[in-house]
Amino acid sequence: MSMFDWSKECKTMKIPIIAGNWKMYKTHKEAFQLASALKQKLADVDRTKVVLCPPFTALASVKEAIEGSHILLGAQNMHWEEKGAYTGEISPQMLLTIGCKYVILGHSERRSYFFETNETVNLKVKSALEFGLIPIVCVGERLEEREANKTEQVIEDHVRGAFKDLAADLVKRCVIAYEPVWAIGTGKTATPSQANEVHLFIRELLSSMFDKDCGQDVNILYGGSVKPENSKELLEMSDIDGALVGGASLDAESFEKIVRSAI
Repeated sequence: MSMFDWSKECKTMKIPIIAGNWKMYKTHKEAFQLASALKQKLADVDRTKVVLCPPFTALASVKEAIEGSHILLGAQNMHWEEKGAYTGEISPQMLLTIGCKYVILGHSERRSYFFETNETVNLKVKSALEFGLIPIVCVGERLEEREANKTEQVIEDHVRGAFKDLAADLVKRCVIAYEPVWAIGTGKTATPSQANEVHLFIRELLSSMFDKDCGQDVNILYGGSVKPENSKELLEMSDIDGALVGGASLDAESFEKIVRSAI
């Protein structure tokens, strides 16, 4: 594996990131249609990073649809190895060559349904960074953990696990998505103040783990039933830098409204 030279990347001002996680929805034709509609609707948006994360089978179609726009391409997962006998897996090199810039790692659904752990998330984060992909690292507590007042304990475990043995300059290249598991696909949403409180905790944790600037330099997104009706209030909070959107990203009009609420 060759280490990607991050020193050649231009440093840019931290701007909001709105990422759409399409999960296991949209055929490649449907994905092309949705991405094409978003390209048209968001043509004038250049002060917010918009990232579309379709299924693997639709990556090429979405890449074609967004060509010439400000919209960026992301994937929903990857293996940490460059290649090998890993049936059904996708390598970072494969994502790069198809045009991906971002990759979602450690989503709660991957942890719950496919038994991913802090250790495997850590391997994936390191591999993504080596190849020049930007990881969107998901952290979040389950309902029973929140009710037991273990939110900070769980978040700290996820953050420390994901970034174990990484230097501060590499961590600053990552994005974190705080997704309270109890609010994903349930219609429930953390209140803006609840979400902001956890985001602030993550910032302070990163600063204590690495350096004082790390917490401020990392984009921290909120995810969990983000929709047009609540996005503006969430995105106006001091420590929320954007959103990782699930169901609402599958509709062009809804996703456009969320993106515009970040401007």
